[in-house]
Amino acid sequence: MNAEIVSVGTELLLGQIVDAHAPVLGRRLAEIGVGCTHRQTVGDNLQRVTDALRLARSRADVVITIGGLGPTEDDLTREGIAAAFGAPLVHDPTIEQGLRTLFEARGLRWVDSQLRQAMKPEGAEAIPNPNGTAPGLWLEREGKIAIAMPGPRGEFGPMLENHVLPRLSRLSAGVRIVSRVVRVVGIGESVVEEMVRPLLKSENPTIAPLAHLGEVHLRITARSNDSEEIERLLDHAEHELRAILGDAVYGVDETTLQEAVIGILRERNETLACAESCTGGGLGAAITEVPGSSDVFLGGFITYSNDLKQKLLGAPEEVLQRHGAVSEECARAMASGARAATGATWALSITGIAGPTGGTDEKPVGLVFIGIAGPVGVDVVRHRFLGGREDVRRRSRQAALTLLRAKLLEAR
Repeated sequence: MNAEIVSVGTELLLGQIVDAHAPVLGRRLAEIGVGCTHRQTVGDNLQRVTDALRLARSRADVVITIGGLGPTEDDLTREGIAAAFGAPLVHDPTIEQGLRTLFEARGLRWVDSQLRQAMKPEGAEAIPNPNGTAPGLWLEREGKIAIAMPGPRGEFGPMLENHVLPRLSRLSAGVRIVSRVVRVVGIGESVVEEMVRPLLKSENPTIAPLAHLGEVHLRITARSNDSEEIERLLDHAEHELRAILGDAVYGVDETTLQEAVIGILRERNETLACAESCTGGGLGAAITEVPGSSDVFLGGFITYSNDLKQKLLGAPEEVLQRHGAVSEECARAMASGARAATGATWALSITGIAGPTGGTDEKPVGLVFIGIAGPVGVDVVRHRFLGGREDVRRRSRQAALTLLRAKLLEAR
């Protein structure tokens, strides 16, 4: 069974509201074995809503709409479903009575526009909505299912969990779709794809590469009605990926690179400090996001000015004058200074030009030097990152953690 989600609302197209429901719905559908093959977002226009629903109906077993069920003229989901599924709108006296009872109990003034919410496509069932006035709709017609749910968060979530998912789960015969993400660092997406290409042809589980900032994720997705079979499929695929990619795999699912690095440092009873310039403390912030990072992280220096690079890190004035703050020599001095000042086992340094201004022909925007000082000496790696200011800063943090992890693995 496959599904298509159609989010309805001009406010979504204008960016005034972020469609947070559709990703949740897609994830929850997968968990009950209903694959979501397409998503659409359409504004409050009856012809366009109808066209979107007809297209969805043509390629999905289940069409699920979000929003557009209110009492006003621009709430057009009911009309769209009626037109797309060939089920004319009819008045449901039971829904009307429920609405009148609700309004009376809450002391609200009744207006006839509320009757729009008592209309439904012929043959549709109303889905209870104890948290709002708009009932959901469930229509089965000619082998297809249309489900309409309201957009407000307090109404969408309970209706999904209490009514829609249990009913769809029974129809999907208990099949579940479960994903696991294998996280890779230090190898580019195209190289990773080339290395694991034979595995990408697998149909169950499927394996798909996903590029993320500074790393590559490989999503393994298994489908079965047997939980043990799903775990076996996921474990086997992960084992194959690790066998091919080796130490480039640093974790699975929600594990972050900083968590992986902190874990290695903790195992080795070693400590870390950092000295940052262009990242402005971003590396230290990323590390301290990890609960328990104080076990290994001693602290950091944000030395934006040359003066502080000299005072706090002991960077030689001659280095700063001859080579500049953005240089291999300065990165080396910053890492050495941070390690000496804190007594940490390892110290990372970052100095560069994040932009958008400040670049020159010799030292363009995106030029970053990352230093690492450790028990066997100091190394510096030169990078030229692309993107805007925040991209450069984030890539710098990720590259520093990647460099530290590589050094830690070398020292095993």
